[in-house]
Amino acid sequence: MKSIKLLVGLVLMVEILFSFTYPQPLPKGSMARGKKVYETYCLACHQADGSGVQRMNPPLIRSEYVSGDTKRLINIVLQGLNEEIEIDGDTYSTPMPAQGHLNDREIADVLTYIRNSFGNKGKSIDPVQVNTERKKLK
Repeated sequence: MKSIKLLVGLVLMVEILFSFTYPQPLPKGSMARGKKVYETYCLACHQADGSGVQRMNPPLIRSEYVSGDTKRLINIVLQGLNEEIEIDGDTYSTPMPAQGHLNDREIADVLTYIRNSFGNKGKSIDPVQVNTERKKLK
């Protein structure tokens, strides 16, 4: 009995370590689609390399806004952002227009792209997550 508990514990530990070492694959095509959306709607303000424009448009590089709370990130895209934020000691106050005209797939793809580019490593965002947040706004 003791050896079974030990074996189960060992298997669980290996699974936990494996999940941290090997992230889940991104949805097929999401990065390519997301890059196109980024180039169309985001690049002018956040730049090709995600560096933003100092004291105007915040960087996306290794940003807690990007890698953190997915609901907050989805809502920034859906509703825009019209408040001052601080990132790495710099303040940004240029309003970001809402991009709610993008469909759920486009928003999920662009956020997955941003969360996995510019030095970021984040989980993908699913269109269902976007749709859930969009419904809350109605």
